[in-house]
Amino acid sequence: MTESAWKVVMSGDDLTIAGDSFSLTTNSSNPRDLDSVVTELQGVVRGTYGQYCGLSRAIEVVGERWGMLVVRDLLVNAKSVPELLQGLPRVPLKLLSMRIKEMAYCGILEKAGTTDADGNDHYQLTTFGRRLEDILLAFGRWGSALLADPRPEDIITEDSVMIAMRATFQREAATGRSAKFVLRFDEIVIHVVIEDGQLEVGRGPLPDAPVIEPGPTLKDMLTRAMTVEDAMATGMVKVTGDPNALTRFISMFALPYQPLPQRSMV
Repeated sequence: MTESAWKVVMSGDDLTIAGDSFSLTTNSSNPRDLDSVVTELQGVVRGTYGQYCGLSRAIEVVGERWGMLVVRDLLVNAKSVPELLQGLPRVPLKLLSMRIKEMAYCGILEKAGTTDADGNDHYQLTTFGRRLEDILLAFGRWGSALLADPRPEDIITEDSVMIAMRATFQREAATGRSAKFVLRFDEIVIHVVIEDGQLEVGRGPLPDAPVIEPGPTLKDMLTRAMTVEDAMATGMVKVTGDPNALTRFISMFALPYQPLPQRSMV
């Protein structure tokens, strides 16, 4: 990406930041004020790929680190910065704040008009931002081919599981059917409700719904690399309630089978 050099000049109590196409002067030379101004500018002044191409523009606005994960979590519901940090604990606060400013400037997200319990503003996707949903779900299905054993630092979050349910839902297979399930992954509990091909995903348990604890076998069952019977035989799967619940669940959720890509040294 092409980058423009910024020139910073301090004179008395004035601070001037200038680039190739702008000049901004503040009335303070305090280093903290400088940091704040630079952060603000980075939210709206970015390098570009120099390509007149829709894909290029898209990557510029959501392809920076953490961008698509912010979109993923906001697809579930509006969130404040502290709430986003709960699901993205490895992102630095300043970087997250900058991503939010960038995506707001580009029309992808906006303030929701509500706050969390501590008074922090909630952010939500705009109509334009929500158009990323099908793209994000397809991207997740493609990336599932890279999921081997979890890395030591890998975590699972409520939002990532809820989005995974949307990505793997088979609408045609669920048409004309009614079902509800609770999925448990250690401390994470979500529920799904299916009514005639429509999917609703929510947090927490659901009364009278069977509880499925698939453990590490879920991906293999979704790709049909492992049958439900073989998964149960591993002893790592637990079903509470309807003994046929897992079979019914897998019949309405699936991932395309993709072998692990072959790595090469070039």
